[in-house]
Amino acid sequence: MFRKIIMSFLALWLAAVSQPIGAFAWPLIPAGSKQDWALPTTVVIIDAGHGGIDGGASAAEILEKDINLAVARKLYFILRSQNIPAVLNRTGDYALSDDNRWHITRSRHRKDLSQRRQLTQEIDSELLVSLHVNWSKKSSKKGPLVLHQNSGESSLLAFCIQDALNRQQNTAFLPREGKPFYLLKRIEEPAVIVEMGFISSEHDRTMLTDPKRQMEVAEAIASGIRQYKWIVH
Repeated sequence: MFRKIIMSFLALWLAAVSQPIGAFAWPLIPAGSKQDWALPTTVVIIDAGHGGIDGGASAAEILEKDINLAVARKLYFILRSQNIPAVLNRTGDYALSDDNRWHITRSRHRKDLSQRRQLTQEIDSELLVSLHVNWSKKSSKKGPLVLHQNSGESSLLAFCIQDALNRQQNTAFLPREGKPFYLLKRIEEPAVIVEMGFISSEHDRTMLTDPKRQMEVAEAIASGIRQYKWIVH
């Protein structure tokens, strides 16, 4: 049954991306609608990428870790206001590796990643959305990209969020499988990595550092999560 849902979703997606921007749109479930209230509770872990000593990608003295946290905070409050339980794994500028004293390794990066994964095992969560910002040598590259696991649920979540971000940023990209990424390989529940834009692009950088535009990005991601819940449940 779920495979049929995925195939129907992909067919609709292909029809959408073959149309001009704005010619096709998913019928998003408005927050607070009767359909939204009827959906079962889904605890979402919001992973604000990087933090502390790990600044992530950078450009023009702007650090990815700060953008990730700013959008993550907004997404947290949006989801909570829509009666969707959410957990934010960092609320300030610090490295999660500092809290990891159980993983015997000298690698700060590995400690950081395993600490993020550990949270999914300690609380009763159903989804993980990891927020990041992309970077490229080509300053012309811009737009959102959602990476997913090799599973139907994760793929569906990625398609829903990608579609919402495409409409928010007037793009038409397809999500991709993120094979080499630790979180996507090691987390058992549906998880995605959301590259919200390119910090190396002046266009995207302006958007990602503007609080009002950050709210638009957070609202698009929240919309994608609601769409996923509606389809699955």
